[in-house]
Amino acid sequence: MSEALDKLEQKQIQNKIEHETAIEQVKSTKRQKRELKRRKWVDWNTQDEQAGDTKRAAFDPANRVKRKKCAMLLSYCGAKYFGMQRNPGMQTIEEELFKAMLKHKWITEESFEAAQAACFQRAARTDKGVSAARQVCSIKLPDSVDIKALNEDLPEEIRVFGVERVTKGFNAKDQCNARTYTYTLPSVAFADCTEKHDFENYRTEAAHLEKIKDTLQLYEGTKNFHNFTSRKNFLDPSAKRFIMSFSCSEPFVSLQGVEFLTLKVKGQSFMLHQIRKMVGLAIAIVRGNTTAATLQRALTEERLDLPMAPGLGLVLDTVHYERYNDRYGRDGIHEPLTWSKQETEVKEFIDRYIYANIYETETRERSMMEWLETLPLHSYDARRDDAQTTMNNDDAVNRNKQNDDDDE
Repeated sequence: MSEALDKLEQKQIQNKIEHETAIEQVKSTKRQKRELKRRKWVDWNTQDEQAGDTKRAAFDPANRVKRKKCAMLLSYCGAKYFGMQRNPGMQTIEEELFKAMLKHKWITEESFEAAQAACFQRAARTDKGVSAARQVCSIKLPDSVDIKALNEDLPEEIRVFGVERVTKGFNAKDQCNARTYTYTLPSVAFADCTEKHDFENYRTEAAHLEKIKDTLQLYEGTKNFHNFTSRKNFLDPSAKRFIMSFSCSEPFVSLQGVEFLTLKVKGQSFMLHQIRKMVGLAIAIVRGNTTAATLQRALTEERLDLPMAPGLGLVLDTVHYERYNDRYGRDGIHEPLTWSKQETEVKEFIDRYIYANIYETETRERSMMEWLETLPLHSYDARRDDAQTTMNNDDAVNRNKQNDDDDE
């Protein structure tokens, strides 16, 4: 009996020691976490060391700039830039934006060097020369920012129009449920290829406009667009894209006296050069260089060589957040990402800097007319499988090889 009591007492003592040891380990872990947290709040660069005393005073947390996730609306004319995304040695939209944000302390030096430190994400990449009317980026910013002051340090063809607080987990690309692009071109591009037409004096007839609209609608729905990009195989699931709508505006005459049309396509996402090839093939069909049967073939597993329209008229028009707005836009904390308050300013900017540049450049350089001269030489023959080929330098300027969505 005595031995049993001794064993029980020893076991109780051992359990007590183990319990106290476990508690001490927990306390030690908490102390380490507090120490790490304290170090984050210490501004070692601003502490004065007093003579004979190397003890540093902790930085006042009240002076630390706290940043929260925001959505930023910006517009830009990409004519002289090598795309949206930062690229060493290249003039890009993001490089100009980040330099201005650093100067005005919207971001830290760490975030300037590594954008992921500020949780930066663009809704869609734009390629070399492509403009954006309503681009959206997500980024952590201070509670108070001066948009007017920032714009004064941005080139005149780049403007930030709005900043809205968003949810902590918001991602400008992932939460974007659709993108709308426009493609503006002289209407003579769709003229019958068997007839000669004057660039300045050509005017579209109503029946011909209907033919353009009918052709564009052939793209609508979920289809396999592997022939409308590079390095895509028919069996690749990402080659399937959902086109919600593809329409054509009424003809309008620019200040230069040339008639233009604006095509508008809305889809969940787009691949590299997809829209330019869709436009290129549509032009060829309407002009009579090929038939609608070529478009139907292009959507099958057959590999075809399709014409790609010039990049000048392509613009990222709008990025859509309908699902996000339905869930958070009416919660009393967050504003819906519709940017209706900024629309007047945005419209003035894009008319002055984006579309004016398209009209002036096309009238002066006639890139579409030069491209049309090469269209009859296109055979639309089957092409070799280029899924493993390397892109040329122009295509590679802004490519992120891990993801090719929205590279137009």
